[in-house]
Amino acid sequence: MKLQIVVLVFIFLFGPLQSAWSEGSLPAGGDKGLLLQQIAGDDPEVQAGTLKELAEEGDPASLPLLTALHEGSLYRWTTDGAVRVVRVEMVASPDGEKKGLLVDPLTGERIGEGDGTDEGFEMISVGSSEGRRWVSAALDRIKLSDPSPEARRSAATKIGNGGDLSNLLPLTRALSRETDRWARHAMEEAVGQIQLADPDPAVRRAAAERLGTIHSQQGLPRLKALFSEEPAETDPAVRSALRTAIGRIEDYQAREQFVGTLFSGISLGSILLLMGLGLAITFGLMGVINMAHGEMMMMGAYTTFVLQEIFRTRFPAGYHDLYFIAALPLSFLVAAVVGWLLEKGVIRFLYGKPLETLLATWGISMILQQAARWYFGDLTSVNAPTWIRGGVQATVGLVLPYNRIFIIALSIVGLVGVSLLLSRTRWGLKIRAVTQNRDMSACLGISTRRVDGWTFALGAGLAGLAGCALSLVGNVDPEMGKTYIVDSFMVVVVGGVGKLAGTVVSAFGIGMLNKILEPMIGGTGGAIYAKIFILAAIILFLQRKPSGLFPAKGRAAESA
Repeated sequence: MKLQIVVLVFIFLFGPLQSAWSEGSLPAGGDKGLLLQQIAGDDPEVQAGTLKELAEEGDPASLPLLTALHEGSLYRWTTDGAVRVVRVEMVASPDGEKKGLLVDPLTGERIGEGDGTDEGFEMISVGSSEGRRWVSAALDRIKLSDPSPEARRSAATKIGNGGDLSNLLPLTRALSRETDRWARHAMEEAVGQIQLADPDPAVRRAAAERLGTIHSQQGLPRLKALFSEEPAETDPAVRSALRTAIGRIEDYQAREQFVGTLFSGISLGSILLLMGLGLAITFGLMGVINMAHGEMMMMGAYTTFVLQEIFRTRFPAGYHDLYFIAALPLSFLVAAVVGWLLEKGVIRFLYGKPLETLLATWGISMILQQAARWYFGDLTSVNAPTWIRGGVQATVGLVLPYNRIFIIALSIVGLVGVSLLLSRTRWGLKIRAVTQNRDMSACLGISTRRVDGWTFALGAGLAGLAGCALSLVGNVDPEMGKTYIVDSFMVVVVGGVGKLAGTVVSAFGIGMLNKILEPMIGGTGGAIYAKIFILAAIILFLQRKPSGLFPAKGRAAESA
């Protein structure tokens, strides 16, 4: 009798719910429906057990379901007496308003609309800490099979840092089928980190040796902790392997840091080269001390910023990245036009008067700075286009950013272009002729004033191009020209006035020396003290070689 009562009570309490699940629109086919019931049910143990099974299977098909559960977008939806498990997906409509779509969490099929706030919706959460752990583990394990190598690397790193021995089997399986070089490296690191917790000393020693061999950056903190912190590793053989691995990784880090510093110095030298090329023309060839050269660079950067805003507000999203393609030639043209007007309006009256030229261009530079501050404010920034974000991984732990690689390539193109212009074109021949002997050039029918104007415009345009490149790696502000004008003059003077080869050597030399000294000096004033040291070194150098690394030769040099 008691048993019958218990059965009746059970049917009374759970019958309607079971009926709702079975009569509802849960996916038919047994397993999918049962899976959703177990995930959406009220029993935390059943839910955790189901999540554990999903984690062990590592089936990518369950990724949307687990992601929705993890993000809190999985709901019970009661409609017309039926209960469904749905994922709420927020999307933007064409008019910009957001709305929620109800999607089957396993098939991705759209089944209605709603944002989960109406009556009939109940958010499904994970009812136990064990369940949450299995959700996280399942997501990481499934991502080991993600089509994206970056996602696989990220998942392997996360699993390795967790150090959970239960993840070792799925990780070794993923490693056996992995083909991407850096994803394999991340998985090897993760396997080594997890094996450091193995109870077998032989396994721990082999793991430490392997982590040292592959120069594991992720495994270094764990190796150090096992070697020195409590509870420390006690097995002598394992301790020896830990010490050797730590030494190998730290030596590798020192070499990697040095290479990274050199690369940063080369990218800084590339910007100085673009600036120095323009200054080598205006100062080296024409003898004009143009203190507004940095503001020409500022104009190139602001041109890039303005184009970015125009494309962002006037064009569809798919065209936003094209702003930089337009900014490259336009930043050159804007700075060149301003430079041409400056030469026609001011500089042409001051040839042969270097002090007056210096003062006049200094005043113009301050006017341009205040004009930029008045119109744009103190600080703006340019977002690099998506195709130039990220970087290429050269070695373990060393990523070379695409934007700096682009700047280096741009400076090489600029250098080749200027060299060909001066040596292979008729215009370049006129520039060199006017530079060497203005009176004789005029006698031969060359319009020296026209050559002066176009030559000054070329130098200013190159500075504008440098500003466009610089906007990829720094902020755009009215005083950005002041940061580089002194370095640019140092490049031209050290290299040898008017010598392109000297400009190249001194630009990269000053750039690399700057980046090497900054971390050596250290502290917040490292950059400032590095510049002071370089300036002092250059002054001493010019005492011995006043004409620079590549002094000018011939009649022009003798008459100078």
